[in-house]
Amino acid sequence: MTAIPRPVTRPRRSLRLVQSLGGFLVVTALTFLGLLAITFFIGRVIPIDPVLSVVGDRATPEQYEAARVALGLDRPLIAQFGAYVGDVLQGDLGMSVSTNNPVSEDLARVFPATLEMATMGIVIGVLLGVPMGVLAAASQGSWTDQAIRVLALLGYSVPAFWLGLVGLAAFYAGLGWVGGPGRVDVFYDGLVEPVTGLLLVDSLIGGEPDVFFNALSHIILPATILGFFSLAYIARMTRSFMLDQLGQEFVTTARVKGLSERRVIWVHAFAPIRVPLITVIGLSYAGLLEGSVMIETVFSWPGIGNYLTTALFNADMNAVLGATLVIGAVFIVINKVSDVLYRVLDPRSRA
Repeated sequence: MTAIPRPVTRPRRSLRLVQSLGGFLVVTALTFLGLLAITFFIGRVIPIDPVLSVVGDRATPEQYEAARVALGLDRPLIAQFGAYVGDVLQGDLGMSVSTNNPVSEDLARVFPATLEMATMGIVIGVLLGVPMGVLAAASQGSWTDQAIRVLALLGYSVPAFWLGLVGLAAFYAGLGWVGGPGRVDVFYDGLVEPVTGLLLVDSLIGGEPDVFFNALSHIILPATILGFFSLAYIARMTRSFMLDQLGQEFVTTARVKGLSERRVIWVHAFAPIRVPLITVIGLSYAGLLEGSVMIETVFSWPGIGNYLTTALFNADMNAVLGATLVIGAVFIVINKVSDVLYRVLDPRSRA
């Protein structure tokens, strides 16, 4: 007689859950430790003397040595790294030479601006890129497919700074349809009390519709440009995934059964690509958070990219390392969120 498999008992299920959670935390901790090591040792390899950025190039040898000891640079490298890890775990990223503020406070101030713009950019990229990719695959070889592929190619080819300058010249200086550089007009600056750091959200919370619409006019152009770059990547990958699915036998079977083409495409062919699309969208979102330096520079956007650029020019290594660490942590978080969504959308990954 064939043995009937026993159902998984509750203790065993709880044990597997604890093991899975423990493995997740260990991998996350090791990844974060590796990120700390990379940012620390790159900061020591870069040919910039952090002591000179503090005391200046006119300091006496005695002043230079005193600052070097105060910064802990006279200790062995491994001891410096240990102290760096301890400080980071306590939320201490050092002081910024450029602003004379703790780097953690500076990052808490500038990161929401980048998050707000990148989030709007990825929303635009997903809402337009996914349908365009599906449409291109469904009409493979047609003029629609060719037009979408050309648009995606432009998204890969056009420099971000050039597109930003052209956008400002055309839609701000020429037509006056959008706001100019900066996050908000000077008249509205400081009228809203920061709550979340996201100006659009805070202006609604504070009951300031004028500030909301002014901030929206400023963010729409840079967010659309970022959305265009993410759209190019998302549309191209969606088209590739869909072409693979449309050639499968189950899609042919669905068509033979007489199902509508819309149902075949969006229900039968699109459903299996949701999981790989999570990775594509996650990487694109992380790329917008990390790669918006040019856009923030062109639009004078007070985000982490602009902050990092200023820190590099001022040889402010604490600020550079802190910003790099935050960007790397964002990649880690987004990858872990993608792993969770895998399990939600694909039951096979929970086996």
